[in-house]
Amino acid sequence: MNLSLKHLAAATLMIASLSSVSVSAVASINPQQSATILKSLNDASIKDFRTFLGNLAKSDVAKTANLGPAIEAFLNNKVLTAEQQNDVYRLLGLYTRVKYGAAATESLRELVVIPTVQIEGVPQHENPEFFKIAAKIKALAQSFNLSFRNVDNRVYEISLEGTGDEVVGLHAHADVVPVTPENWVLEDGTVLDPFDVTLVGDRMYGRGTEDDKNGIVVTLYAMRVIKEEKLPLARSFKLLVDTTEETTGDAIPYYLERNPTPTYNLALDGSYPVVIAEKGYGTVMATFTRRKGEGNGAEILSMTGGLATNQIPSTSVAILHSDTPAELATSLQQAGTAYVKANGNDFTVEAKVVDKEVKLTVTGVSAHSSTPESGINPVARMLDFINSLNGKVALKHNEITDAARYSADNWGLDYLGNKLGVGFSDDFMGPLTASLTLVAMDEKTFRLAVNLRVPKGKSPEKLKKEIADKLSAWSIKNRIIPAFDYSIAAPMYRNPEGEWVKTLLIVAAENLGMEHKFRSSAGATSVHDLPNGVQFGLARPEVKYTGHTDNEFKTTEQFLLDLQIVTEMMGRIGQLPKL
Repeated sequence: MNLSLKHLAAATLMIASLSSVSVSAVASINPQQSATILKSLNDASIKDFRTFLGNLAKSDVAKTANLGPAIEAFLNNKVLTAEQQNDVYRLLGLYTRVKYGAAATESLRELVVIPTVQIEGVPQHENPEFFKIAAKIKALAQSFNLSFRNVDNRVYEISLEGTGDEVVGLHAHADVVPVTPENWVLEDGTVLDPFDVTLVGDRMYGRGTEDDKNGIVVTLYAMRVIKEEKLPLARSFKLLVDTTEETTGDAIPYYLERNPTPTYNLALDGSYPVVIAEKGYGTVMATFTRRKGEGNGAEILSMTGGLATNQIPSTSVAILHSDTPAELATSLQQAGTAYVKANGNDFTVEAKVVDKEVKLTVTGVSAHSSTPESGINPVARMLDFINSLNGKVALKHNEITDAARYSADNWGLDYLGNKLGVGFSDDFMGPLTASLTLVAMDEKTFRLAVNLRVPKGKSPEKLKKEIADKLSAWSIKNRIIPAFDYSIAAPMYRNPEGEWVKTLLIVAAENLGMEHKFRSSAGATSVHDLPNGVQFGLARPEVKYTGHTDNEFKTTEQFLLDLQIVTEMMGRIGQLPKL
């Protein structure tokens, strides 16, 4: 049978991958050498991967990194050693970045402009914005000659076929958390559109740039390159794009009830290098029945704070009514200034008269609820501040002051559960966190959510009972009886074994200059309950995660590096003779 040179090179890679040498061997190209390669080449100079390698072979960096033998062997269809093969896949990642970096960046913008947030009362699979993003992803996949299936508008499946029976599921999601548009303003006054990509310096601002439309894009382009170069795969890859990861989480279970479960599952929605443990996700929802204000003084009419249980907002706002609003605003401002000074001086309290009412605003720093330590929670501070006003500023007692007392007594400004006495920690997974994240009101109720992230060490049943017993005792003692609803999931912990997870660790750690060490995460992903499920990026653990925050961004450099890493990972995982 006659084979083209490209087919022969691909076959050579397959032969090398099936050899007896150690398949998890490292590549010889370090991050500094990768940077030099990127500077020396541009997309205008290359037609395909073989051209890229031919041009690179003439460069000084190829000599410095001793890449000549690997490049020559590949171009001449010779059998590669494991180290040479891994060098070739490192170069495939660099090639993808150079060749398609600009196109991938534009594709990310095209997905970000589609506001795939939950519409209240509308299931995600009936939300018209998801019809739009499904069409966009389908068009991209089909233009790359990839197979696309829309599974009842719950999960979008893009397939890259291999020869074996094993399937590696790559998980990303198209839905995003809500935004408060007026908060998307930079310190210099630049106003951002959350549903567009605004480039400021190296930062691409926009909802979904970090969480998680970037994961969709880099995987699609990695698949494109492997398909174009006709590299043989010992197993198939399926990109599963979830539509409910930020809300109900029912899309992936729906898909798996109707389709085989992938043998291995990688969430491109977490942290590098490889996360083998995820905390359990939980919520304590307290619902207070609205009631007429009792007593004398001003009355709190409403309060806002947060749009979802899994994000810590940057602001919380309360509206108060008083017969003397100017006097109330002055009193609140004086008390607020003292409260800020006494509690860290790293947030603000502002009281002013707006339309004859007093608007009280507490401003902190937004964060993902899985990392409350990276933010400053304005919801907790608003409620604690209101509770602290007793004896200082006269307020009528209603459901909001009840909630403030509940919050201050049981949760306070602590986010480790210590105020309630339920805190604990695991040496590998870290501490329990408990963050006040969401205030919601309707005509009948006032609701307050505490988001939990639970390490191993206590069963969900035991933790739930501890929390319920303590809150019940508090309710009886204080004669404040909210309705409590609890949901606590078990944490995930994997025992990392096999060549596949070793390879994941090597690829990420080498490209990022990180320690070869498995990590844990407080963020739960769609692989939490799936077999052989781990997180593989795309966030760097040493950098503050901006997903779920105001002014969410991804740097251009990191986005292109993700594209490079995911391409190399797919090439190497796809070629391993045994995972």
